[in-house]
Amino acid sequence: MLGSEFVDKVQEYLSTTGEVAQGLAVIPSNPEQSKHLETARMRLFDLWIDFVNLRCEDYSENSRIPTMKFGTAEEDAYRRDLTINSLFYNINTNLVEDFTKRGLEDLKFGRIVTPLPPKATFLDDPLRVLRAIRFGARFDFTLDEELKKAAACDDVKTALAAKISRERIGTEIDLMISGNQPVKAIDYICDLTLFWVVFSLPPKVEPAVSEECYRGGVEAGICGYCFQWARRMLKLSAAYLDASWKLIQLIGCSNFDDEQRRLCLYSALFLPLRSAAYKDRKDKKIPVVNYIFRDSLKRKASDADTVMNIHKSLEKFLSLIPSLLSNEDIQLTEVDWGREFDDVPFTSKRRVLTGFLLREIKDFWRVALLISTLLYPTGTECSQDIIDKHFQLDKRKNIFVSVDNAIVKLEMIARPNLQRFSPCFSSCISYFPDFVLT
Repeated sequence: MLGSEFVDKVQEYLSTTGEVAQGLAVIPSNPEQSKHLETARMRLFDLWIDFVNLRCEDYSENSRIPTMKFGTAEEDAYRRDLTINSLFYNINTNLVEDFTKRGLEDLKFGRIVTPLPPKATFLDDPLRVLRAIRFGARFDFTLDEELKKAAACDDVKTALAAKISRERIGTEIDLMISGNQPVKAIDYICDLTLFWVVFSLPPKVEPAVSEECYRGGVEAGICGYCFQWARRMLKLSAAYLDASWKLIQLIGCSNFDDEQRRLCLYSALFLPLRSAAYKDRKDKKIPVVNYIFRDSLKRKASDADTVMNIHKSLEKFLSLIPSLLSNEDIQLTEVDWGREFDDVPFTSKRRVLTGFLLREIKDFWRVALLISTLLYPTGTECSQDIIDKHFQLDKRKNIFVSVDNAIVKLEMIARPNLQRFSPCFSSCISYFPDFVLT
């Protein structure tokens, strides 16, 4: 019996009890998006419940889309991605049924294990690698050693790149970044040498890395790039992500909504690549970050635009921080603000430039400020300190709070959410009569 057929039976029963199910829908299979099974869904007692049939699956060599057959509960349990996801609750006996004989134990001791040998499991469906990472991070569970060996092997990496649609990879990564343990998830991806498989890069990235870059090699996780460069970028990306996540906690999560937090973490993760570019078919230079979002992860164009806009604003924010910290109009560092600002009086420059920077990045100005504080020099730190995660976060938190307060005192944004511009913002644009605030 298919899930949709079983839903019909459930509805018949509910009609005899006076209960009503809402939001009934059938989600068809979509092989192009790596969704190979039909799912029926209904909302019952304020819970969304999915209905699918028990199944047994056979996989072909070149596709993760299986040939589905009706199966038994035990066959269905063994085809699950993880033992902790293979448990059944029998509504007739009120008992949990553990057909793999280890699901309950793994759940109790916090282990991420596959029901069948992990390499065969991952080669059948490489998406399970990312699901294992996501569940391991989400529940703070330990990845099984055999699972880690299988996930890191070249055959599985190749299968992940060849069999899984980029949309599904992007969805899994988005769930990790939006989850409660984004740093742990990315650390798992790094430890398993999957970073450059997931966040694949375009060919011929500029600026050129070194003369030995284009030698190829699976060892680097990407084709055609220098191992040393790839490893350094990976470590920097992980370090900036870790620092931004901790800084969000120090500043207070309530200061950022879910979307701001998500794109803040992406901005930090791709910070080492903010200056990298490649040439498209029309010989036009495109930021590598744009490629990662739109091609490697198949995310929304608006996500790419927002992160690139945040990266673009960093040098301007860094030039303003000393003036905002001192609350004085001091000489700004050399940054191209545009010729239209050349005639702004020195005594008004801090206010005017701050106002226009806020206008450029709109609701994400606090995110840009947070990322800027990670780059702002606080002493004698070097790049190795960043890799070693020595960020002096207490100092950077104080810088963030001080600059935030200075911007609020300039009365360019309105409380309580500190996102929208206040009417006083108009005073800083009086030098530009053709300016239109949108």
